[in-house]
Amino acid sequence: MKICRFNGGRLGVVQDGEVFDVTSVLDLLPAQRYPLPQKDLLIEALPQLKVPLRQAMTNAKRYAVADVSFLSPVANPGKIIGAPINYKAHVKESRKDPGIAHGRSVTSIGDWGMFLKAGSSLIGCGQEIELRFADRRNDHEVELGVVIGSVCRNVKRDVAMAHVAGYSIALDMTLRGPEFQCFRKSIDSYSVLGPWLVTADEISDPDQLDLWLRVNGEMRQRSNTRHLVFDIARLIEFASSFYTLNPGDIIMSGTPEGVGPVKPGDLIEAGIERIGNFSIRVAPEYFH
Repeated sequence: MKICRFNGGRLGVVQDGEVFDVTSVLDLLPAQRYPLPQKDLLIEALPQLKVPLRQAMTNAKRYAVADVSFLSPVANPGKIIGAPINYKAHVKESRKDPGIAHGRSVTSIGDWGMFLKAGSSLIGCGQEIELRFADRRNDHEVELGVVIGSVCRNVKRDVAMAHVAGYSIALDMTLRGPEFQCFRKSIDSYSVLGPWLVTADEISDPDQLDLWLRVNGEMRQRSNTRHLVFDIARLIEFASSFYTLNPGDIIMSGTPEGVGPVKPGDLIEAGIERIGNFSIRVAPEYFH
């Protein structure tokens, strides 16, 4: 099943090129009182909502996919977790390109660990990326986004995949520079997720997916998740050894080689096998 959020916060199921408006199903989510939980209630409830979602599709209003504006399919992630230098060829290009490394010793994700991105940086592909700092390099990074579906802590890799709700296309937009990654990658609009979430039952092996990215029609990145240094199960094991992972937490699994700069007005197109593709526009001016 493909779950999306669109047109200002409506809930949809995507099927055969159409978005079925099933917003009424949100009424089934439990009411919450302050303090609110650090999780996404919809993602947590997805296993129980699949039947109501299909039932709601019967008489749902429909929209063509091309006619809606997609938000992030996850509204309230407690954490967005990044995986640096997690493709072998990206490790090599990072060592060669001083504009990427900025004097840091590029070793391995096992040495560097993972990093957190601010929830306020998250947008959907129906919005615009607002670049900052015109005098610095802002790069695109296409990644497989992994959405956690159930609580896990210090989980072992052989059972890690049972905690995945689904997958999405992610852009880990990156301001290059000397600051820590959690600072310069947490700029507003520098985390993109979309166009929808494909539930885990539809993707049997997330470690065998083609992914690609174009800028203004030029192919910049093309690879396959089989080239990950830490595969998806290992990333979940690694992340959960440091953090409790909650429903709606997002793991951006790392980007392959071919990262490069974008500028205001650019059109970024990205796709991942078995998920789909999207295009997103970079705002016409730097934010200031």
